[in-house]
Amino acid sequence: MKILISNDDGYQAPGIIALHDALASIDGVAVEVVAPEHNNSAKSNALTLHSPLYVHRAANGFRYVNGTPADCVHIAMTGLLGYKPDLVVSGINNGANMGDDTIYSGTVGAAMEGFLFGVPAIAFSQVERDWVELASAAQKAKQMVQQMRQQHLIGNAPWLLNVNIPNLPLEQLGAVKLCRLGRRHSAEPVITQISPRGETMYWIGSAGAAKDESEGTDFYATARGHVAMTPLKVDLTDHDHLVYWAQTASRLDVAGPSKEAV
Repeated sequence: MKILISNDDGYQAPGIIALHDALASIDGVAVEVVAPEHNNSAKSNALTLHSPLYVHRAANGFRYVNGTPADCVHIAMTGLLGYKPDLVVSGINNGANMGDDTIYSGTVGAAMEGFLFGVPAIAFSQVERDWVELASAAQKAKQMVQQMRQQHLIGNAPWLLNVNIPNLPLEQLGAVKLCRLGRRHSAEPVITQISPRGETMYWIGSAGAAKDESEGTDFYATARGHVAMTPLKVDLTDHDHLVYWAQTASRLDVAGPSKEAV
């Protein structure tokens, strides 16, 4: 089995090193790392289109790119590797990617890029920052990949999973819970500062607190020590309101162009 690993914290981040070492220890598994040169948190699915990308190899064998997480997987899948991996794994991220965070997450973006190329993909994150109990999270990720392999879930139809692991010792981690994404309140206000040149600088505020952390959400599960696993999809169509918008579209069509437009 061939696994491609990427992340958004950069190729030198402790999370990707721990994840690589854990997955590389699985019998019969070949692991490749193609990750960003620098931290690319909150880059989502962004691709670099207006400047060249370069790939370099680090002393430990990891390859790194001066681009986004999605760039890394895209380049790997479209020529760099020379083969199609059986699984794309992203992480382990330094902090949670739950609820609305998944929209912005570069960790999820890297995994999603693999999914878009028809490969099963998993994004792994630790709930709290600073890499506390990172070895346990890496072992949990290894266990999940092994179990999915044993159940023949890898190498067939593509799927996309978002997994958040509490910062607990391995033996204290609760069972894997299938969850829906929770919701957050709006982000904190933007932070303004004056630069040494007298210009106003703006810093994006912190993520909002949990708004929907009810039973069944990723927030609820991880707060109780469980590993939260959420299947994601790329289809952004609002299927629940297609009928409503069909009626609206028909009325717009009947109205025709306005006199002003003519």
